Amino acid sequence: MSTRVFDCAKPEERETGLDEAASAILRGELVVLPTDTVYGVGADAFSAAAVDALLAAKGRDRSMPVPVLVGSQPMVDALVDNFSDHGRALTERFWPGALTLVVRHTTHLAWDLGETRGTVAVRMPDHPLAVELIARTGPLATSSANRSGHPPAATMLDARLQLGAAVAVYLDDGPSGEAVASSIVDLTGDVPRLLRAGAISLDALREVVPEIEDIDD
Repeated sequence: MSTRVFDCAKPEERETGLDEAASAILRGELVVLPTDTVYGVGADAFSAAAVDALLAAKGRDRSMPVPVLVGSQPMVDALVDNFSDHGRALTERFWPGALTLVVRHTTHLAWDLGETRGTVAVRMPDHPLAVELIARTGPLATSSANRSGHPPAATMLDARLQLGAAVAVYLDDGPSGEAVASSIVDLTGDVPRLLRAGAISLDALREVVPEIEDIDD
């Protein structure tokens, strides 16, 4: 598989890059894309083979399921049954942005993201290039664009040095805006829980949902 790199700061390359990236996703290949946190490596969320390729590229096993990026609230509503009041309050305040929510996905979805036990970690990125790509492809199974155990990629070159030819298309949009991973809140239990402290602090989250528990509590 040949690898192509597009400098999306150039308008003529941006459109071609988006076209090539969308085509690669539909073929079951991997794409590196910028987000508002760190660079991500994305695959068709509904292709088990593509998700397996993503896990293999990262050197990660199925015990750590792949999160999903979405581009709109209707896209979330198609994936999630009974999105909670807590979830809606958090998305209204922090989406698009650096907040990942773990929720129970609708049971009829034909996907395999790893050992999810009926849940999915979902986020809407605050990056126009990512949102445009998702609008063309639908939900993207996306993880940070780095080998497991290595630092997240803050630039396209960081990602390419780690993932190399395993990725079909690299979209370069300069350094990531916030080189900090997203915060993760689990909404699958009776009380929301912060699973990972990231770009959004626990105090900021509690301003919206005061009962959020810290994983260390």
